[in-house]
Amino acid sequence: MTRTGWEFDRPAPPRGYGWWYLDALSADGRHGITIIAFIGTVFSPWYSLARRGGAAAEPENHCCLHVALYGAPKRWAMTDRRRSALKRGADFLQIGPSALHWDGNALTVRIEEVTAPLPSRLRGTVVLRPEAVSGRAFQLDSAGRHHWHPIAARSSVEVTLENPALRWSGPAYFDTNWGSAPLEQDFVGWDWCRAPMPDATAILYNARRRDGTDQSLALRVARDGSVTDFEPPPPVALPKTLWRIARPTRAEGGAARVVQTLVDAPFYSRSEIQTRLLGRDATAIHESLSLDRFASPAMYAMLPFRVPRPLR
Repeated sequence: MTRTGWEFDRPAPPRGYGWWYLDALSADGRHGITIIAFIGTVFSPWYSLARRGGAAAEPENHCCLHVALYGAPKRWAMTDRRRSALKRGADFLQIGPSALHWDGNALTVRIEEVTAPLPSRLRGTVVLRPEAVSGRAFQLDSAGRHHWHPIAARSSVEVTLENPALRWSGPAYFDTNWGSAPLEQDFVGWDWCRAPMPDATAILYNARRRDGTDQSLALRVARDGSVTDFEPPPPVALPKTLWRIARPTRAEGGAARVVQTLVDAPFYSRSEIQTRLLGRDATAIHESLSLDRFASPAMYAMLPFRVPRPLR
């Protein structure tokens, strides 16, 4: 499957979703950031409640710019907003006071958010510059309801925040996912990692599907953006998180370890790991998601404290 452009205007069907994901670590390893722009905020308790209500489950009525800072200082913002907060076109996406804009050379993210659960301002600019843009996209489930496109796996980023005052740069990554059904309907969970190296970036994507099948992608993204498959390495079980979330991955020779846990949530983890892929030792960002955990009633009681929704 081939995709072109950033597709910020891509339609999201009822009960569906689209998201655009950016992550980066500073060159000195002291800081990190994750930004996810959601249409149909898949981890929002408010969107989950709307989907259970049937006809009201319109993804554009649940949009969000999620921002997480790692290192010192740490920050978290994830406000689920209504349809009136959303404006978009092929190359721009505005959600409330925050916005993303692609000018043909760089993606600029302007952040104007309030953190949760303790409110404070999170304001500044992140500029992502791709080394190359890739066109290859992937179907993640058997029925063709969920897709993923690693748009700019090899990128650099400049982070300039006013509140908190922070400035750094480093290697970065950008991709997008979209689908026409809730994640928990079609997946038990998945794990993913990306490892930048001097001449290529390795990406692993392992999905455990509800229909009993699995998918294991192992991809090499070259400096020109070309994406090729390689043989998935052997499985490795990293230590579980404090919330007892499993962190499976794959690595050559079983050589993988957790450097630090960036997010330890009841159904989700994001970690910095040391691994070995494509014959090289590498620092990677790793994620693990349990959708059985997410779908439990206890999550819907806990999440509103982390994912607020304004009255208008």
